[in-house]
Formats: sequence, structure tokens, C-alpha cells
Amino acid sequence: MQNLQILRARYQQIRHISEQICAPLETEDYQIQSIIETSPPKWHLAHVTWFFETFLLKPHHKNYQPFHPQFEILFNSYYETLGTFHPRAQRGLLSRPLVKEVYAYRRAVDEALTELFDKLEQEPNNQLQFFIELGLNHEQQHQELLLMDIKHNFSVNPLKPAYRKNLTTPLPYSDVAKIKWHEQAAGNYKIGHTSANFAYDNESPRHTHYLPDFQLANRLVTNGEYLQFIEGRGYQQVELWLSDGWHHIRQHNWQHPLYWHQDGRNWLEMTLGGMHPLNLHSPVCHISYYEADAYARWAGKRLPTEAEIEVVLEDKPIAGNFFEQDCLHPQPAGNDGQWYGDLWTWTNTAYHAYPGFTPLPGSAGEYNGKFMSNQMVLRGGSCITSQNHMRATYRNFFAPYDRWQFSGIRLANDTK
Repeated sequence: MQNLQILRARYQQIRHISEQICAPLETEDYQIQSIIETSPPKWHLAHVTWFFETFLLKPHHKNYQPFHPQFEILFNSYYETLGTFHPRAQRGLLSRPLVKEVYAYRRAVDEALTELFDKLEQEPNNQLQFFIELGLNHEQQHQELLLMDIKHNFSVNPLKPAYRKNLTTPLPYSDVAKIKWHEQAAGNYKIGHTSANFAYDNESPRHTHYLPDFQLANRLVTNGEYLQFIEGRGYQQVELWLSDGWHHIRQHNWQHPLYWHQDGRNWLEMTLGGMHPLNLHSPVCHISYYEADAYARWAGKRLPTEAEIEVVLEDKPIAGNFFEQDCLHPQPAGNDGQWYGDLWTWTNTAYHAYPGFTPLPGSAGEYNGKFMSNQMVLRGGSCITSQNHMRATYRNFFAPYDRWQFSGIRLANDTK
């Protein structure tokens, strides 16, 4: 269990980062919900606060008075065991509470959590400390969602506004490094979380998984490589696509990745820094599982399994292009490849429970377990993931048609 003073400092830091992410927004930006998958920034700020209020303050702070009796309905996301909640598709219709009231809500909960920390100094409680850590990791997830949603909310505006014009610009690459194949021998491998540090319940228990010989690409597929797939009529070749994927791209007329725009012969890409010419050396971004799977088949390869990625990542340092680098966009691979950061990597593994999985007790058990259906696993983190939020066992998951998240393609190959 983490030292209480360190945990208190992390609480203050992470709560500050959420507000720092929203600092470039104007008041009008806090209210937009462009599609059902996104949420208004105002809602995110309130929901993560509701989490601390609901799971920590109400049951464990004897003198705590809820900030507003209706907030438990407005800002409950999906916890059925906690009562009713406002429909997800209608979050953008909540003009009230005002933005300033949401920030006042955050201040009130932060003050009450300070008192709870003081109590923990006198009466240590490992369970409470775990739920504080859970709440902090939950808020870090929503920091990533904030940036995903802000990008999509801005993308539907014909003005194509930039979220920030002062993002870090890395040194340009004259060429992209060729793919090198990491060779992994067949064997029985242990996967799943095992240390005393925090992890979500869906990362456990650690268990044995047999893997045949395989190869894993040391970097992500680039925009230039994916453009060859487009120009090779990959979106028109039915034999490349899963049946559901083919139906989806026909129904929604997908012809290229989300946020790509064609201007004559030139391609542009919407980023959090506004519209820019497409960098052919950068990893292709905002790709659905269906597109990733079709590309891999077109390239004569396949997508990796989540176990294959975890086994390789366990031997790699957690370093790369994360939120802290402040690029907020995937960058070209260097000579050492790309293992963590830049983009979440699609796997061909359906999101399901590990053998012997036990969800958290009570309402917190709804956090992960009930979504173990119709989702695919992604691994490795992205350019908007906090570096200290990442570990080799981390299992992200999205529906196969989702692509507003920062997702990309890593190829795998069976060793002949």
C-alpha cells in the first residue's frame, strides 16, 4: 500500500491536472457532446468528483453533507446498483449546473477529502487507501477521455479550432525506421498483475498462458503505410474485412481514418493542435479494430494477442511519448522502435475475464467486469496517457467499431 503522504500528494497533483487540461477551454466548450461516445468536459470534471464523493466521502466521512442531492443522478455514469442516472446520450443537454458550480463542487469534495486524509493519518485503513488510489486512476482515465472528447467535439466544428496552439513539436524525422521483428520463443508464460502496486481487478489473477513462436513489430504502422492500403483500394476489397466490419464501413461510408481530410491531392489531419498536413512518418491514428484487422490481413500479417504484447512489454522500460511529453499526438518511431505510448495497440483478443477473475466487492465491481462482452483489448498506452498510469498488464478495451480513442496498429507474425 502506498505511503499516505505520497498518496495525498498524488491526489492533489492528479486533481490539478484535470483542471489544467480544461484550462485552454472557453466556457462554451465545456458543454459540447458531439456524439454519444463523448461527454462534455464539464460532465467529466463532475463525474470524477462524484466518484470520490460516492465511494469515499458518503460512506466514510461521518460529517459529510452531499454537495447537491441531484448530482448523484446527473453524474453517475453507469452504476446500476447506486440507483438511476441521467442518460448518456443527453449529457450535452445539461446546461446546468454551471461550469463555476462544477468547480465549486470539486473544491468542496477536495476539502472533505483533506479531512479524510487527516483521519487516515490517525486511523490507517488500507481499504480506504485502495479506494482513493482507485479514484485517482479513474480520474487519470477520464483525463485521457477528456482529451479524446475535446478533440472530437472540436472536429465537428467547420472552423476546425485548435485545442492548443503551443503543443510540443518534436524534431522532424527525415524517414521512418524500418520495422524490426522481435522474436519470441514458444513457451508457457505468466501474464496478469502480481505486484503490490495498484492494478485494476481485470488484470488479475496472474495465470499461465501458452504462446507458440511469434514475431512482434517493434513499431506502429505509419500514415504512409496505411495510405498505401487506401490507394490499393483496401476499403473496397470485401475479402479483407470481417463481416461486421464490412457492414459497418459500408453503412458509415468509411474510406480513411477518422480525422483525415483530403484537399485535392493532399491529405490533412485534425489534431489537438488544429488541422495540419498529414505526416507520413507518424503512426496512423484513430483506427477501429475492423480497420486494423483488415490492414493486417492486407499486409500479410495479423494483429497480436494481448498475451503476446504483455510478454514483450514486461521486458521493456515504460518510456515513450506519453501525456507528459505534451505532444498530444503520436510521433514517428526512432531507431529503438515504439513499445509504450504514442497509441494504444489493437489486439485480436476479445475482452473477457481471466481464469479465476473476481470483481471488486459492492458497486465498485461494476467498474470493469460487466463490460466483458463485445469489446476488444488494446495495450501499451498512448500519447495522452499519463506515464505513471501505465504498466505492462494494463488492459484497455473498446468496441471494435470505436475509433475516437488514440488507437493504432502493431503487426504480428507467426514464426514459420
